[in-house]
Amino acid sequence: MAAQRVEINLRIPQVKEPVTDASGYPINNHDVRFIKRMEVDALPRPGERIQLTASGDSPFLGTVVRTDWDDSKEMFVVSCQYTLKSISRPLYLALMEGADWTRKPLLQT
Repeated sequence: MAAQRVEINLRIPQVKEPVTDASGYPINNHDVRFIKRMEVDALPRPGERIQLTASGDSPFLGTVVRTDWDDSKEMFVVSCQYTLKSISRPLYLALMEGADWTRKPLLQT
């Protein structure tokens, strides 16, 4: 079977050492998703773990929550959440600065 292109929609927990905004307040990650397109050998199913990478090839695991077809994108969107209860600051910064990940607020004003 040929590889399939999917969009990863990643939810992350709070950062162990919170990153603050310009005002000095901790950034709330519950209202943000990280988006990345990648090739997978097989479409992951809910409950499965998928290996992801951040800039610098920092590997980490995401747990698949759901997989939905998106007509407008013409691809599956794989919704995942970071597997651990908290995320390290270096990995969070790698996601924020990575060229292959896009930070997307859930509610845009």
